[in-house]
Amino acid sequence: MVDTSAYNETGEAQFGDYFALLKPRVMSLVVFTALAGLLVAPVSVHPMVGFASILFIAIGGGASGALNMWWDADIDRVMRRTANRPVPSGKVTGDEAMAIGLTLSVMSVVMLALASNFMAAGLLAFTIFFYVVIYTMWLKRWTPQNIVIGGAAGAFPPMIGWAVATGSVSIESVLMFLLIFMWTPPHFWALALFMKDDYSKAGVPMLTVTHGRRATRNHILVYTILLAPVAIGLGLTSIGGIIYTTLATVMSLGFLKGAFDIWKRDEKTAEADAYLTERKVFKFSLLYLFLLFGALMLEAALRSYGWGGW
Repeated sequence: MVDTSAYNETGEAQFGDYFALLKPRVMSLVVFTALAGLLVAPVSVHPMVGFASILFIAIGGGASGALNMWWDADIDRVMRRTANRPVPSGKVTGDEAMAIGLTLSVMSVVMLALASNFMAAGLLAFTIFFYVVIYTMWLKRWTPQNIVIGGAAGAFPPMIGWAVATGSVSIESVLMFLLIFMWTPPHFWALALFMKDDYSKAGVPMLTVTHGRRATRNHILVYTILLAPVAIGLGLTSIGGIIYTTLATVMSLGFLKGAFDIWKRDEKTAEADAYLTERKVFKFSLLYLFLLFGALMLEAALRSYGWGGW
């Protein structure tokens, strides 16, 4: 991490710059999966409590993004896909990003505790700590397993949503956590493959840098194989049903095919088509997670009318 205050020479920051500081794309995934955890829980929540809780979870996710940009400004400036972020581009200073991140972190946790319960607030606090300290400050620059262990931070939102409704953790919320946890490595390693030298230039020990692309392709296949039973197994719990389980099976087979297509490629072929297969698998992985959590919410909606389930 470096001092980025000297980089802010491009003019006064706009509202959009501060909003971008919160990583809205990542925040949208946090909101979506947290909402799924909340809606599929067996305990109903007052709409205002649910809205406030999701809002504070989103703010906590945004706070994590701001602190991540503050700490990672030096490597973000080197990578093409992150060079235009508010801090490395100089639109927002590092000190501002840190202050915003810390303020929003404390506010989101305190307000979630007041809006729902201490279990949900504690999980949110741990999620922010895990993403900022364990992943960003430690694992990301230390080990090629950074995205494996660090992926836990992105897997907590459905557990938090479930805790908002129930005040507890259960096998269903743990499996939702594991679904995202096992999905994260193949999702990001597919990205790392077609981003080519970005991580190497930034000095980030991504698996593609430390062990090469062949090892990365092997890992993608293994983790996708491990992901499939988790995704399908979730359908056999109280929040699953025939719709979800059927979709999880079909989508997992599609993901496995994509992982196998990546695995069987050689680097000469990959370079020749500009890593089109890796890009397709990366995009498919986003659809995969969206559809599976969407199916869980559909099952919950049908169940409320006496339909769905098994």
